[in-house]
Amino acid sequence: MPSSNIKKLKYIFVSGGVISGIGKGTTAASIALLLKSAGYKVTPIKFENYLNLDAGTINPIEHGDPFLCEDGTEADMDIGSYEKYLGENMGRDNFVTMGQIYKTVIDKERRFEYEGEDVEAIPYITNEIIGRIENVGKVKKADIVIIELGGTAGEYQNVFYYEASRMMTLKNPGDVIHIHVSYVPTPGHLGEPKTKPTQLSVRTLNSMGIQPDFIITRSLRFLDDRRKDRLALFCNMHKEDVISSPDMNSVYEIPLVLKKQDLDKKIIKKLGLRVKTKDLKEWNQLISRMRKSKKEINIAIVGKYFGTGEYQLRDSYAALFDAIDHAAWETGLKVKTFWIDAEKIESFVAKALKDKKDADQGVREVLGEPDGIIVPIGWGERGAEGMIEAASYARKNKIPYLGLCYGMQLAAVAFARDILGFKDANTVENNPKSKHDVIHFIPSQKELMERRAYGGTMRLGAWDAKVKKGTRAYEIYQKYNAFKNRDKSIISERHRHRYEFNDKFAKQFEDKGMTISARSVIENLAEIIELPKSAHPFYFGTQGHPEYKSRPLSPHPVFVEFLKASSKTK
Repeated sequence: MPSSNIKKLKYIFVSGGVISGIGKGTTAASIALLLKSAGYKVTPIKFENYLNLDAGTINPIEHGDPFLCEDGTEADMDIGSYEKYLGENMGRDNFVTMGQIYKTVIDKERRFEYEGEDVEAIPYITNEIIGRIENVGKVKKADIVIIELGGTAGEYQNVFYYEASRMMTLKNPGDVIHIHVSYVPTPGHLGEPKTKPTQLSVRTLNSMGIQPDFIITRSLRFLDDRRKDRLALFCNMHKEDVISSPDMNSVYEIPLVLKKQDLDKKIIKKLGLRVKTKDLKEWNQLISRMRKSKKEINIAIVGKYFGTGEYQLRDSYAALFDAIDHAAWETGLKVKTFWIDAEKIESFVAKALKDKKDADQGVREVLGEPDGIIVPIGWGERGAEGMIEAASYARKNKIPYLGLCYGMQLAAVAFARDILGFKDANTVENNPKSKHDVIHFIPSQKELMERRAYGGTMRLGAWDAKVKKGTRAYEIYQKYNAFKNRDKSIISERHRHRYEFNDKFAKQFEDKGMTISARSVIENLAEIIELPKSAHPFYFGTQGHPEYKSRPLSPHPVFVEFLKASSKTK
């Protein structure tokens, strides 16, 4: 038995019911924020169902934009929510997939670590899950660990996670609670919320030996007393433990909605703790700023991962949209984004050229005259020509442009074609035979690709770069005190890419007016390219991903300045 002076970790499991995408991640992040504001050190951990070792090789249309951590972990979007709500970096200890669990157990078996036992799912898989939960609490020196269980209750893929939850509840009486986030639909033909789906979801939990301590109901509006009474009766709950979480204008309002219902106090009481502090001042100020945005600007985002069937998917660029929102609230702007499929631009440009018109005419028919253009992350040839046309259009027409990773690379291709006259300029990813491969492999990446080593092999995570004084990049990082080391002009941004700017063309680019304003400390790779203010109001491409470091209380300065420039062009 542990001695009385050893702190006991507390655990909160968060599961989802009825539908996927119910909002477990934002709910878990909101609870973490409330408990942190009450004076506790909180760390979250997300368990995913899939057998991938990380989210890096998953099509963003299938599972949303992988979130890139400081340590290079390619994780689920919910890890990004944790960072944004808590204002803390997450990493590999905060993200687990079923593939990692299986692989670890199998590797241990191959090393004879189980000493000849017949290795079965229970207890070996569940023990590995529990070990990850206990480890993250120790590594992060937490008081409370919040465990988000991926998927929906009743799926066969996540049954071991629920079994681990049951086992931990039995092992740690009084130190574990279970929160079930479930959907309460309001069918249009009925006009009233229906609780039966949540009742059945809780019954599924009960069949696995789990009785939730709280039910958080996701619905169109706040749940009324009648519906809460029904859930309390049929789910074996106290009415006050049925918490309403209706649709809000912003997910950042959720912590305040939950706090108004005293969820934080109720959780702390059930865990046998006490409220130490109360501090949501900055969060309240954030919500106030959000509601005061006035001047509207239009930003076109030219991408390739918007479509899923006949629907458009915001989650494919989740971190980007969040970063835009954060910067908009900081600047007091109301940003309206237009999602443009790059392949549509290609079609209109082809038609314009066929009709013997200028290519810009085709781009203009799709984009119109937005106040700013962003070309985000991407991979492969599909839609690339449309992105190149967008980058070229922004440069020629003095429209503020922000190129992120692929958007930086394709802006370089556009410049090489238009200004340097290299009509076949391209990336080796899209045209290996180009004589002007302005974007190419560095030797280490070429070797990996020859071995088809895709997962986790890119330039990942935080990389330092030195910024050239007198450039727009230097001005931005200096203005917002965003240098990692100001004396040495060092910045740090997260990276997730395999191809690099080809330095053999650097002099030609700079002779014609394109500035390479930052280079990596390691290997001296081009990190930021830009046009000077004298040539363009804002033309900026970064090989890094500032969107992954943006947070609601500390928006990334690159996005802030891009929106400011866009508002001036309007």
